[in-house]
Amino acid sequence: MKKRGSFFERLTGTININDDIVEKEENDEKDWIEDEKEEYQLTVDVYNKPEEIIIHTMVAGVRPEDLDISITREMVSMRGERKEPEDVATEDYYHKELYWGSFSRTIMLPAEIEVEEAEAIENHGLLSIRLPKIDKERQTKLKVKTRS
Repeated sequence: MKKRGSFFERLTGTININDDIVEKEENDEKDWIEDEKEEYQLTVDVYNKPEEIIIHTMVAGVRPEDLDISITREMVSMRGERKEPEDVATEDYYHKELYWGSFSRTIMLPAEIEVEEAEAIENHGLLSIRLPKIDKERQTKLKVKTRS
């Protein structure tokens, strides 16, 4: 059995001469990237308004309950899966361009947001995520209490 090379060796195509690595047969060659499950990167529009950051992405064909959206003050992560119709056999397709399968996207935000006030709305396949910015200028008076 052949020892799998390090990440760097597989990336650059080099081999470590100290190891007993036997070259693969031509028909057994596989790209090391194929070992990982392919995942589509969701396309997004992100724009800035004075009070909030808005993210738009197309999620047509995905039920809202099948979307997983995680947010922190600095980042938004979206994951889901678009399931292929089961009533059509692969050999019946004449042309196939739509993406079916898992997708995800992580976006670093340009400003900190109020996590508790964020909202996501899906309308005809367009997912809109509204992320209110933290108002760093906002001040409040703190009342001093005494203990008896």
